[in-house]
Amino acid sequence: MRANCWYGPNDVRVDHVPDPKILNSRDAIVRITSTAICGSDLHLYDGYVPTMEKGDILGHEFMGEIVELGSDVKNLKVGDRVVVPFPIACGNCFFCQEKLYSVCENSNPNAWMAEKMWGHSPAGIFGYSHLTGGYAGGQAEYARVPFADVGPLKIPDGMTDEQVLFLSDILPTGYMAAENSDIKPGHVVAIWGCGPVGQFAIQSAYLLGAERVIAIDRFPERLRMARSLKAETLDYEETDVLDALKTMTGGRGPDSCIDAVGMEAHGVGMVGAYDRVKQAIKLESDRPIALREALMACRNGGTVSIPGVYGGFGDKIPLGSLMNRSLTIKTGQTHVQRYMQPLLERIQKGEIDSTCVITHRMSLDDAPHGYDIFKNKQDECIKVVLKP
Repeated sequence: MRANCWYGPNDVRVDHVPDPKILNSRDAIVRITSTAICGSDLHLYDGYVPTMEKGDILGHEFMGEIVELGSDVKNLKVGDRVVVPFPIACGNCFFCQEKLYSVCENSNPNAWMAEKMWGHSPAGIFGYSHLTGGYAGGQAEYARVPFADVGPLKIPDGMTDEQVLFLSDILPTGYMAAENSDIKPGHVVAIWGCGPVGQFAIQSAYLLGAERVIAIDRFPERLRMARSLKAETLDYEETDVLDALKTMTGGRGPDSCIDAVGMEAHGVGMVGAYDRVKQAIKLESDRPIALREALMACRNGGTVSIPGVYGGFGDKIPLGSLMNRSLTIKTGQTHVQRYMQPLLERIQKGEIDSTCVITHRMSLDDAPHGYDIFKNKQDECIKVVLKP
């Protein structure tokens, strides 16, 4: 089969690789009909996530048709169309029983690697380094899906791939980011990053009762999309974000702040230069520029939600602001399985526009070009969908 494979920083190639096979009675093989390039894939592309190996198949946002099933998968049948959640969860462990699927304790065969890095291991993740299991990803013609009796969601007839594809990751991620923000009626929510997760966080914040959403970015096409979703916008290259947010909230600050950027945040002036130099010489792995601003901007007693991916260590986090002002932080890889069915129903009711972020559609063979324009923000690229 054909698959998009990692060969080093800024080097991905569509190669011919062996077809996946059933390895366990709870496996499924999915013929992939749609997959996507995620912002967190760029952390792999840029070389900031360790334990990648040449030839690893990328991609954790995918869906398709069941073509083979293990003998213990009773809730699906060959021919079903399914969306596959990016965290791999067994459904039986303590954390899965608590619906904390992204920290399943049975799905990462390389848990010892993650424990050295983070203290404890999260769940396995498709196409996201050997630190999270070394699983082949979904930017391919076929994928093996472990624990298929727990993860994949069957799609009702009549719904298109593009309506449901993002249930695999970015739609639940944006929704969980807003849910973690403890939004109450009348609240003001500020969101750093107007990429796909930020756009879904905007929609979700309004669904959960926010009165105002303020979205922060620098790219005109992203700010324009945010405004189309009724957000107020700030271009951080043209304004002092902290001062602007104080002015817009009567001096109090936003009730909740969402960092939808993560470890490769862009900064201006000395702060941006400081983090780029430290990251380049490996004195820090993450550039927490957006996180610092979110912590400083949030009102006293407010909540900072972090859906943006962080991989290791960041410098100069304002812990004094966090502690002295009674802030709450909520974060985590998304527990996708918890949200898929409720969000599918919201899509069916027209409460969420699940296709609004798509700007580019390409064949799988064009994946390297898709990565290039997505990383470099060319051609107003916000979200790439690949069709194997």
